[in-house]
Amino acid sequence: MTEQELDIGVPSDIGLPPDLIDAVLHLVSTGPVPLGGYSLAEMVAVDAVVDFLDEMPSEAEVGEAVRSLAARQLLVALPETESLQVRGDLGIAVVFQQRARSVIDVRVTGTEPGQPWRTLLLPQPEGVALEVLIDALGVHELSLRRTDEALRRLRERLPNGEAEHDSAEPGEVLADAERSALLTVTHYSASGSTETADLSADIVLAQQGDRLYVFTRDPEHPERLVSQGLNDDEVIELARSLAIPDADRDGDAYPTDSRARFGRIAKVRNTIMRRLRRG
Repeated sequence: MTEQELDIGVPSDIGLPPDLIDAVLHLVSTGPVPLGGYSLAEMVAVDAVVDFLDEMPSEAEVGEAVRSLAARQLLVALPETESLQVRGDLGIAVVFQQRARSVIDVRVTGTEPGQPWRTLLLPQPEGVALEVLIDALGVHELSLRRTDEALRRLRERLPNGEAEHDSAEPGEVLADAERSALLTVTHYSASGSTETADLSADIVLAQQGDRLYVFTRDPEHPERLVSQGLNDDEVIELARSLAIPDADRDGDAYPTDSRARFGRIAKVRNTIMRRLRRG
């Protein structure tokens, strides 16, 4: 079978039993569910995370990935059809990606060897999230976790420190930062196998010593960054409220009953959402 006959990069059938979602969600309620590690080309071969890529692997790399997945019985040609079926843990991961309608995409600088430099979190309606950790070698480590746990783990990988409340020049801060991160929350819709971004918001973090600078885009001038004076806990709760709109409805999702803190996060979120709706 040639690479052309394999329809490289074309979405594949997943072929999962209808009760599998409930079964997997039950497993996640008992603890994290690891789904394995895959190369970028293998992810592209089954049409996973394609819309979040900076660049595509070559056709030769994807062809080799297809053969590797087929050899492991994770990608199987269906008899008398032109479709491929994704099986096993990889098939589960693709299902949960396709169910998601938002993604928290984080890129971190200043990471240590062996640490992921990029994280994708795809929340699900049931309070779990598909977590994708990407290391310097391009290995995508996939797992399903409770959303709260996935956000806690993300917080540990982000720049941290005491919130800097004074205004600051973003360019100077980022140039001198020991660690920095770009956190982007995107909502998207799907038409068939095509996913289209509807709304997107950026949060920029920079750590200098024990100080944490947090910036978001100026509502009136999106090309400019504005200091927000949030700490690392508040950044995570802001990301949660942007990715999961109902999370801040009553304030119950926040780990503190501080009305001032909840109001500060809600104010930043509402400002961001007003800008996005105008856009």
